[in-house]
Amino acid sequence: MSYTSCLKKHPLRLIFPYANSILRASLEKGSPQKSLMDYSTMLHFTTFCPDYRTYVLLLRACSKCSDIYAAMQIHSHLTKAGLLCNQDIIAPLLRLYIDHGRMMEACELYWPMLEWSTDPFHGNLMLMGFLKGGQLDKAYQIFKRMPVKDLVSWNSMIAGAARSSHLKDAMNLFSRLVNSGLVPDGFSFSSVLSACARAGARCYGMWVHQLMDELGVEKNHLLISALVDMYAKCGRIDVSVEIFNNIKRKHLSTWNTMISNLAGHGLGSDVVMLFHRMELSGVVPDGVTFVALLTACSHCGMVEEARQYFETMSTKYSITPKVEHYGAMVDTLSRAGLLDEAYNLVRSMAVKPDAVIWRALLSACRRYHQTKLGDVTIEQIECQGSGDYTLLSNIYSSINRWDDSEEVWKEMKKKKVRKIKGLSWVELGGSTHEFKAGDRSHPDSDDIYRVLHGLLKKAKAEGYTPSTELVTKDVSQEEREENLSFHSEKLAVAYSVLKTGPGTEILVSKNLQACGDCHEWMKIISKALCRVIIMRDRVRFHRFESGCCSCKDYW
Repeated sequence: MSYTSCLKKHPLRLIFPYANSILRASLEKGSPQKSLMDYSTMLHFTTFCPDYRTYVLLLRACSKCSDIYAAMQIHSHLTKAGLLCNQDIIAPLLRLYIDHGRMMEACELYWPMLEWSTDPFHGNLMLMGFLKGGQLDKAYQIFKRMPVKDLVSWNSMIAGAARSSHLKDAMNLFSRLVNSGLVPDGFSFSSVLSACARAGARCYGMWVHQLMDELGVEKNHLLISALVDMYAKCGRIDVSVEIFNNIKRKHLSTWNTMISNLAGHGLGSDVVMLFHRMELSGVVPDGVTFVALLTACSHCGMVEEARQYFETMSTKYSITPKVEHYGAMVDTLSRAGLLDEAYNLVRSMAVKPDAVIWRALLSACRRYHQTKLGDVTIEQIECQGSGDYTLLSNIYSSINRWDDSEEVWKEMKKKKVRKIKGLSWVELGGSTHEFKAGDRSHPDSDDIYRVLHGLLKKAKAEGYTPSTELVTKDVSQEEREENLSFHSEKLAVAYSVLKTGPGTEILVSKNLQACGDCHEWMKIISKALCRVIIMRDRVRFHRFESGCCSCKDYW
């Protein structure tokens, strides 16, 4: 007869001295659920008085069998027994709530703790819970009220802000960490460099790099990859190459980072040579390597090379193509105008094509005015975003099918799909200046528009003609030109011209892919001003110099 059934038949009305030993025995035998059942039986059939050691064992049992409801019952018992001030009990209960996403209960447990505990451990658990769920604002509330913040607290917030695309916040938090007197570690630097890379914050990134050197931080492959990525994404691919070449033993992730960034800058021949170096060094490429290689082929029009790499990855390296490999291959064929081959590849895929693949095809339909295939393609995109509708509308308007173009916008409005606003930004004087199309919110707005009007006149004198066919509404020629004139990237360039001297390189970042009109305008302005303009859009880098672009108009 089991202990539990024995107690039910012969209840004991005395203190049970060996209760904790019984609970521990069940745990050690790998039966956490039995520990919880024994506890319940003892409460009902004995005069058993649990102490804090009992609850530590019970919470361990709850954790092992992932029983959050039993944990909530024990929380209630703990409150009645007045044992919620015990460190050994609070930590596992808090972790249980966090692991099960019960952040409201975790908060109820955490806030009273601040009255008697300054240990940052519990606050760090709370930060982890909120950041895991993407609730940066809630995490920040915890962070602000933590009486003591250690390096784990700061690192959690910096990484969380970077992951949530709150890039300025990530950099501000890092600055505050440095000023707090704590010394940043490798994780701190890795997270803030990621934020710098995504924001295109070159000046701040260079300061972070300098600080790393001053503190003598050991550069492992993760930090080296972060530095290579930061400089490349901030327009200094030359510095990335220099850092990469100075490494004696290169990790696979570092090779992949360098290849990916060379691809992003449209340096296809450099990518091919670097991959050859990688093979000669004995490093075996992985799936990420081949995504980067195929992306480079896509950006540089290297169709035959793409076909070779796509075959090599499976025949030589036994890597099964995934959806991202097919996507890069479809993009390569689509950009080259091989739409039928691209569509046939999509239909023959071994995996289900995702929205990214269909969008690559849809974008090519716009470029090559393939309305029928465009109609077929957009029907395949399950979660249609504003960019998909914009592409289809552009396809129709480019061949003057204004009614069809208008129908697309009506459908978009009907489905309550909001258009993503184009944003461009520049980093000058340690500050980031952001612009929207037609924006007049900047303090120097009048001067920016004065400079822009001057640049538009210069561009037209050099032969620039606005690409009015890109305007998706049936309006007058003058209205179309005005619509194109004040795109966010043009405003960003005008501001850079206003605030920098002749010959200074201009770096503009943009959240969407640049339009054809702005691309042509930048080429002409780079020649008219004798300046290098580097633009990083959602897809790649463009280096405009002397009237030409590094993408060779294959963008």
